[in-house]
Amino acid sequence: MKAMEKLKVVELFAGVGGFRIGLEGWRGKSALSGYQSPLQSIFQTIWSNQWEPSTKLQHASLIYEQRFGKENHSNVDIEKIKTTDIPDHDLLVGGFPCQDYSVAKQLSRSQGITGKKGVLWWQIHRILEEKGDARPNYILLENVDRLIKSPVNQRGRDFAIILASLSDLGYAVEWRVVNAADYGLPQKRKRVFIFAFHQSSAVSQKLNSPADWIQSGGLFANAFKIENENNKPVNFEIKGDLVQITKSFNKKNAPISPFHNTGLMVGRQTWTMETRADYNGERISLGDILEKPTEVTSAYYINGETDKWVYLKGAKKEPRKKTNGEPFYYTEGAMSFPDDLNKPARTIITSEGGPAPSRFKHVILQGKQLRRLTPIELERANMFPDNHTFGVKDSKRAFLMGNALVVGLVEKAGKTLEMLLAKK
Repeated sequence: MKAMEKLKVVELFAGVGGFRIGLEGWRGKSALSGYQSPLQSIFQTIWSNQWEPSTKLQHASLIYEQRFGKENHSNVDIEKIKTTDIPDHDLLVGGFPCQDYSVAKQLSRSQGITGKKGVLWWQIHRILEEKGDARPNYILLENVDRLIKSPVNQRGRDFAIILASLSDLGYAVEWRVVNAADYGLPQKRKRVFIFAFHQSSAVSQKLNSPADWIQSGGLFANAFKIENENNKPVNFEIKGDLVQITKSFNKKNAPISPFHNTGLMVGRQTWTMETRADYNGERISLGDILEKPTEVTSAYYINGETDKWVYLKGAKKEPRKKTNGEPFYYTEGAMSFPDDLNKPARTIITSEGGPAPSRFKHVILQGKQLRRLTPIELERANMFPDNHTFGVKDSKRAFLMGNALVVGLVEKAGKTLEMLLAKK
C-alpha cells in the first residue's frame, strides 16, 4: 500500500503544543500508549503561533520553542500577522479562547466585532477568508463546552455565528462535546471539538446522510463511539448574514440552546442531537498517574492549615451579606476530600498550583499524608510527556496545564482523519 502524503499543519493558539503532540506524537511515540509505542503519523506541523496578550513573559511560547525549536514558530500577536506570512497548509488546528464572537456591524474590510476579546475567533476567520482558493481542506478546533450555549441571554448565538461563517467559506462542520474520562482517559475534562471539512475535500466526498454521519460515518462518530439509540437529529437552518444572526438568533427561545452535544452542519442546514459515550475499554484513574512518594518533594505535602482545606472543600450554608448590606444564605455542596484515586482526575484548572488552600485544587492521600498534585502529575492528567513544561515555575506549569487539552483526544481524532482519508 502506498504511503499517504503528509498533511501540512498550522497550529494557532498553540499553548505548549498539545495539538502537535496529539497529531505527531512525541519523539515518534504515541500519547495513548504512555509514550511507549510508535505512532506512525501523516501530520507535519509547518508553522505555529502562540501569543499571550496579558503577560510580558511568554511562558507557553518559551516551552513550545524549547520542545519543538524556534524555526517556523511565531510569538507575535496573531492580529499583527499577515496571512501571506502563514504558509499554505492542509489542516488548521487550535484551541481558540472562548470569549465574544458577536458581529457589531459590517466594515469595509471585514465584519466588526463587539468586544476586543472576540477578535481571536475572527483571526481564524480572517486567515481562512484571505487564503482564498488555498484555504486548508480541514480544520480541527477545541473549546470549552459552554460555547454551544453562549451567551446567556441568547443561547447558541455564538456557535451559530461560527458555524455560519465557516459555511459561508465553503465548509461543512461537525461537532461533539467530549468528556475525556468517558473514553478511558485520566481527566474529567469536557470540551467541544469542531471538525470542518471543505466542500472540495476528500472527506466531503464521503459525506452520507446527516443522521448516519453523526452516528456512525463521521470523524467524531468513529473517534469517539456513541450509543446507538436510534434517535433522529433535530434539523433547522441557520438563516441570515452574520450581523442578523448576532441580533436575532434564538431570541424567542433564549434560555435554551438549539444545539445539542453532537451535530453536523452542511450549507447552513444543521442536524443536532444529544448522544452518550459508548466505551468499555481500559480506564486510567488518578491513582495510575501519580509519582512515587520518593519522587515528591516536601513542598507538596499539607502539614498545616488542614482545617482550612476541610472547610473550603466542605458543604456550606451560611449567612452572608451583599455589598448593599442585604443578607442572604450562601450554599454549596461538598467536594471529595481527599480526591478519589480510583477515579479520573477532576478538571485541571489554571489555579491548581501553589500551596494556598483552595476548594478546587486536587488533594490526595498518599500513604498517610495529604498532598497536592505535582507538575508531572498535572501533565500526565493531560497526557503530556513527563516534564514537558519544565523550565518555568511550578505554579506557572500548573497554569499552563489548566489551559491545555487532553492530548489523547487529539491523537484519536488524528488517527480517525487518517482512516477517513484512506477509505475509498
